[in-house]
Amino acid sequence: MFLLRCAHAKQKVPVEVWYEKASGDLISSVWTFTEFASALAIKERTGQITSKQSRSAWTLFEKICSVDVELLPIKRNVFYSAGLLTLDAKSNLRAGDALHLAAAKEMKSKLMVTLDKVLAKSSEKVMIKALVL
Repeated sequence: MFLLRCAHAKQKVPVEVWYEKASGDLISSVWTFTEFASALAIKERTGQITSKQSRSAWTLFEKICSVDVELLPIKRNVFYSAGLLTLDAKSNLRAGDALHLAAAKEMKSKLMVTLDKVLAKSSEKVMIKALVL
């Protein structure tokens, strides 16, 4: 979601609409920094965005994180919980998404906003409602 909000992307409009209407506290984990940086680097390496666009997206991301989103630390047990989530091979849940989900559960999140249908389906298993944009 952050990538589409900050970088040039085709699916940006639904994210922009949701973000502008969002109410309540927006939280995520510090893992978001690593994942976002990785996504920008991949997009730059594959020629989807320029270096300048990457830097601009990072600047906007940092601004959003400092103003609108509270990034919480990840406790050791969350990594273990994420590992257990990825053991369910039928879920197709990737490690990074499992870490997001386990962190959301630890933070007692009630809603997870995502573009990922696999993540959304898995969130239901841990009693977190998913909103797929």
